[in-house]
Amino acid sequence: MFKLGPPKQIAYAVPSAYEAAHKWANDFGAGPFFVAEHIPVTDVMYRGSPSTFDHTSAYGQWGDIMVELVQDHGSGPSVVRDLYDVHESGLHHLAYFVDDIDHATRSLEELGFELGMEAKAGPTKFNLIDATKALGHFIELYEPNTALIGFYERVKKASIDWDGKDPIRSR
Repeated sequence: MFKLGPPKQIAYAVPSAYEAAHKWANDFGAGPFFVAEHIPVTDVMYRGSPSTFDHTSAYGQWGDIMVELVQDHGSGPSVVRDLYDVHESGLHHLAYFVDDIDHATRSLEELGFELGMEAKAGPTKFNLIDATKALGHFIELYEPNTALIGFYERVKKASIDWDGKDPIRSR
């Protein structure tokens, strides 16, 4: 039986990644945040059709989980716009590491969840599964690799003994 395991990341759609990162650091003690602007994403398929995904994200640690604050710069349909308009914010997805992204995607599709988007960021392939009707958010799947694990470790390490100063950092 297919199981996802615990989430590695919780992500929120936001109008401004920078403003949201400052707010999360001040209000919730999350951080520090590493901001990546206009992240290069390739091989984007949105609901089965070729597409683009232009976004900026702020990544910070929030206790034991990474938080991602996603700002969609695009003007067309996207998995972010499926839930939130340009000036809206809210829970967007939970991210999971899986051993086999294709198997995990098929297993979730067999449970009735549709593939919303698939794409690559550098060497990392990721899929966003539409679980909004059942869960209220998307599910993001990754196969862990050296670059991805290293990034997660870097964000977590920066949070250890962080004093709340310098909440925004370059990626």
